[in-house]
Amino acid sequence: IKYLATRPMMGDRRAMPSLRQIGASCAALGLFFAPLPSADAFGPPPRPQVLLTAEAHLLAEFDRFAALSDGTVGVAVQDLQTGEVQSRNGDTLFPMASAYKVAVAGRILSLVDGGSLKLDDRLALDPALASEGGIAWMFSRPGATLPVSQLLDLMLTRSDNNATDVLVARAGGPKAVSDFVAGLGIHGLRVDSDTAHLLYRAMGINPQSGTFQQNAGAARRADPMIQRRDVRDLPNMDFMLDPRDTATPLAMNQLLVAYESGKALKPESTQLLFTIMGHCQTGKLRLSGMLPPGTPVAHKTGSLNGVGNDVGIIGLPDGRRFAITVFVMKDSRGHVSRDQIMAQAARAAYDYFLFAPKRRVALNKLNVHV
Repeated sequence: IKYLATRPMMGDRRAMPSLRQIGASCAALGLFFAPLPSADAFGPPPRPQVLLTAEAHLLAEFDRFAALSDGTVGVAVQDLQTGEVQSRNGDTLFPMASAYKVAVAGRILSLVDGGSLKLDDRLALDPALASEGGIAWMFSRPGATLPVSQLLDLMLTRSDNNATDVLVARAGGPKAVSDFVAGLGIHGLRVDSDTAHLLYRAMGINPQSGTFQQNAGAARRADPMIQRRDVRDLPNMDFMLDPRDTATPLAMNQLLVAYESGKALKPESTQLLFTIMGHCQTGKLRLSGMLPPGTPVAHKTGSLNGVGNDVGIIGLPDGRRFAITVFVMKDSRGHVSRDQIMAQAARAAYDYFLFAPKRRVALNKLNVHV
């Protein structure tokens, strides 16, 4: 039997195949009858559903940037063509710092639109309104005045606190500015102080009398913590929890959209506002820090110890624009990381909206709405 199993029969060399031949034939038959490999064996098939993760990816990017801070980060973006809104901590209240000056500008320009104020009207530089830096030195000149147009420019491009408080006074005070915003149907943004008193609260002092410089100087000498916060750029946590002079990222964006849409101001005033904001000299490493050279950005910054803000309108290469607000508070890592958060958030939103038309065409084909 062993012989027959390993040798062909005499007279017919094809009568008995070898075991090796039999094994090969069985293997071939096994491959023939085996089920075909699934498509995943050659890689996953294209899935249109992945387009739906664009928003999730953007929000994940916002979360990633926020990790650069040990405080709280809020971001809101809105496509001014489609109205699409994406946000992170969009309904959280943040100290506006100097970003509130965007609301002051709107109130002043609304007075211009109403005919009760002219851009070339000259406003007195009342010494009682002087704070620190900027044009504070001018307030000591008897009879010193500046035109509204120049005060607006100083407030928005250089964030001059002295010019701002002259305008706040002419606007009718903080409540009049806050009422102007509320009159636009915007909730979640309140103005309670002029800049000097905002800074008093940020420092944690209650002035009795005297000039801002006198009060601030005395407080710094009396309380080493104030000096320490200044030197180390640390937040005053009591101030961070104060609801006065705060806004949510979504509310600030709504104010920008009200301007851009023509709901708040006449076309001439809207154009003037964004033209001035387009020449902002502060925060060059914030919203515009990572955008392609030449990208149009009309914005306003805000800074305090532990606080970094930037709000504005950013243009895309095809002429579309989007509003963006980035607020950072309770941060002790310094302005460099805060600037980076704002720059990266702006770039992520820029890329997201830049490709939005293609993304929306694909989604519409799937009958999916975002």
